[in-house]
Amino acid sequence: MWCPHSPPGCHLYQPHTRISLHPRGLKYHYLFSPADSSGLKPTLVFLHGFPSNANEWRHQIRFFLGRGYGVLAPDLLGYGGTDKPTDVAAYAKSLMSADIIAIMDEEGITKTKVYAVGHDWGCALISGLATFYPARFAGFAFLAVGYLAPTPDYNFEAFNASAKALVGYECFGYFYFFAEEGADKIIADHIGTFLSILYPHDSKMRLAHMAPRDKIKDWVLSRKMTPPPSYLTQDDLDVHKAELLEGGLAGPLCWYKQYTTGMVAEDDKLVPKENYVIKQPVFFAATLNDHICPPEVGLVSLKPGCPNLTIKEYHTDHWVQLAAPEQLNKDLLEWIESQ
Repeated sequence: MWCPHSPPGCHLYQPHTRISLHPRGLKYHYLFSPADSSGLKPTLVFLHGFPSNANEWRHQIRFFLGRGYGVLAPDLLGYGGTDKPTDVAAYAKSLMSADIIAIMDEEGITKTKVYAVGHDWGCALISGLATFYPARFAGFAFLAVGYLAPTPDYNFEAFNASAKALVGYECFGYFYFFAEEGADKIIADHIGTFLSILYPHDSKMRLAHMAPRDKIKDWVLSRKMTPPPSYLTQDDLDVHKAELLEGGLAGPLCWYKQYTTGMVAEDDKLVPKENYVIKQPVFFAATLNDHICPPEVGLVSLKPGCPNLTIKEYHTDHWVQLAAPEQLNKDLLEWIESQ
């Protein structure tokens, strides 16, 4: 599954696929290549967001493999070749964090330095790794979305209102549609229209047709289309569409339901309070043209929760790893090598 859409030369590496993990017995599809034999290069764990898979990291994988780094890039729960449970409780950060640690243990990633790099919901999972397993990592990089600090009293309505007060408009209205019963089937029936608003050529279209409550559902049902951004071809979107239709959207949408139902609050109660502040170095990629996840919202938790914080700004939309891969790769490399 990986190689047809992976970086050139991926046939030189043998990715493990569908490894059974315990105690949950779930199967994860992932690419792993160990660091070079010098013992000096760290391993990077790349965690994608919605509605993607590990292929989202193709530019970063090629760049860092070429420099001797180890790379672990899983399809996260609900995506790609990984299992897709529809029980929302299966998507708790504590459980998915344990899954990633199990993969690391399976591959012997225990002695090398490890940096976790996440985008979108991958940042939520990095937040789980940072708070449940801080000793396993040398640093954390958050792209577009910031650190989701433990919030035992989390309430989505309050969070949505506070973000609106901060930036002057509703950012997360699309959560309501994604949490609706049957939203996965509506999206599947209009997958082309859905992807066109997630990846529009003009990022401001997401501000009008995705951020406010009910607008994305209206867009999806309208069957409207908008051209893709310059960093994606129609072929890219066609492949993405086929993968999503094959696996369905019920699993990926569970990531949102963790938050709209408040399940995340119970999970956050498990985090030791001494782990609320991330002590390792943290990198934040602020995507200045991202109207859905504006940097101001991410910085609310990053500044108090990450005292060793490096911020880099990018004039891109949400998908900085696709829109500005050369600059992002350069900045990540400099940040890691400065530690």
